[in-house]
Amino acid sequence: MFVAISAVAKSFIQEREGRYLYYYSLFSPKSLIIARTLYNSALMLLMALAGYFIYALVLGNPVGNKLLFVVNLTLGAISFSFAFTMISAIASKGSNSQTLMAILGFPVILPMLLMIIKISKNAIDGLEFSTSYSEIATLLAINIIVGTTSYVLFPYLWRN
Repeated sequence: MFVAISAVAKSFIQEREGRYLYYYSLFSPKSLIIARTLYNSALMLLMALAGYFIYALVLGNPVGNKLLFVVNLTLGAISFSFAFTMISAIASKGSNSQTLMAILGFPVILPMLLMIIKISKNAIDGLEFSTSYSEIATLLAINIIVGTTSYVLFPYLWRN
């Protein structure tokens, strides 16, 4: 989670005001938020899989159901990138944006984190894939809500 905040937070916070004007003249805000979200999702997925393989190599692999764990890892990386991309865009408009991002991100990330932990426990215990259907559906629903909200609201945020 801390790596996600560090990596994804930079997508909007490190941009200068002049660059936003340049982006505004090149393409629509909806295409920008989609591009940033896809890039951050790929980055998070790459970091999550690399971390999993390094930990499995160094510490051994205690995961009983590897497919469920990889699906959970993928959904978790996408969830973090969706949430933190939009929160980064909001926080970049204020002063002290790193602190603002942490404050805004906590209530959004908490339900995601609870679902991810529950699915991870099921995967480590070696439970069947079907025992985690409701948690996976909830995580997917949260992703859809956050992604749709970002897509709809980002153009209003970008105009300012």
